Amino acid sequence: MSLAHRTAVTLLLALSLVTPALAADTPDVPAGLLSNRLCGSLTVAIDSVPGKGPAFLRSFDHPSGAGAPAEDALKNAAFTYDNALAAIALVACGRATKARRIGDALLSAVENDRAGPQGRLRTTYRAGPQQEFPIPPNGWWNQKAGRWEEDAYQVGTATGNVAWAGLALLTLADALNEPKYRAGAAKLGGWVLAHTRDAKGPGGFTGGVHGDGTGTQALTWKSVEHNTDLVALFGWLERAGVPGGDWASGKAAALGLLNALWQADGGYFPTGTLPDGVTVNDGNSGLDALLWPLLLPESPRDWRRALNRANQVHGVAGGYDFNGDRDGVWVEGTAQAALSWASVGDRERAEKLLAGLIGDISPGGYLWATRGDKVSTGFAIGPDSKGADFFYYRQPHLGATAWAVLAATGWNPFTGRTISP
Repeated sequence: MSLAHRTAVTLLLALSLVTPALAADTPDVPAGLLSNRLCGSLTVAIDSVPGKGPAFLRSFDHPSGAGAPAEDALKNAAFTYDNALAAIALVACGRATKARRIGDALLSAVENDRAGPQGRLRTTYRAGPQQEFPIPPNGWWNQKAGRWEEDAYQVGTATGNVAWAGLALLTLADALNEPKYRAGAAKLGGWVLAHTRDAKGPGGFTGGVHGDGTGTQALTWKSVEHNTDLVALFGWLERAGVPGGDWASGKAAALGLLNALWQADGGYFPTGTLPDGVTVNDGNSGLDALLWPLLLPESPRDWRRALNRANQVHGVAGGYDFNGDRDGVWVEGTAQAALSWASVGDRERAEKLLAGLIGDISPGGYLWATRGDKVSTGFAIGPDSKGADFFYYRQPHLGATAWAVLAATGWNPFTGRTISP
């Protein structure tokens, strides 16, 4: 039987039950096409960074014709979260040796922060080869003002980003059998336990810190998304027997927050708490807060009702919006939804979402962050913001590309394995 006439069963296998290599052998189906194209794009991106040493990738790639982001803070920004995702995605592509460069950059950043070896990571670094020590966060020269500038949000530390970097290092440790990555993940977990744990209200962990030096502010709200990441990180560290922290206690605290904030009457997760760390923040809905807990091994069946909430509140034609205003398709979140639907066995719905993502591939090979000009989130970037100024724009986006790879290969980033519905 030719590839063009394979049945839908092939797609079901490609989505969740086969290895990435088999998915890449079925280019006639959305999963195979996406994995082929996007794994190739990530490989080209990492190979394009000069040298062979540690490297970070730009979060918003701007090939000729796409245009660079207007903000100086984004032009050469390599967000820790996006790069951690890219490393995991490259492993899912079967290209762990390519992911090593990102892993080594994360590891170097863990061990060589300008504030000393705390185990913290900045939200954003400067893209490219990482040859300076300590590795500097992202910054840019303000020609008009005649000074070097940094963004307070970017030089801060987000708890969830630290967790994702730890997950990337654990993924590489398993793929390459190199203990140094587990040790790096343990340092990250240790920083979280020491700096963001909070016993108030539902317990769990706070958002991190904003700014640097004299401008540092503690982010005292708690995020369902961040605590989901930490359940995965601490659980993996515990399973792997990695020394360096009380991972069982950390996992229990993060999971306790999720259980406390699960809204059983409505079947959904709120985004988290207000800055008091206690009051539930129900003023905005976040797609990732609804979807990511379903990927945890500890996810109870009842949490699957959050998918209905995602459809009702975030669903738009062809995909999902970030929040409930439904002002456009958030491509990264739509890829997350594809993986989430496949994880609960609804591969037909996942197939449709994957097919739509094929049309989001930009001329440079990454997926666009949005299908329209921009998508709002309803959130502020940081405590200095005057309002809800966090938007996604139509730029080729590393994070969206990596999530689409995970969806196409059926790779669960919280477990380091393909999904088993």
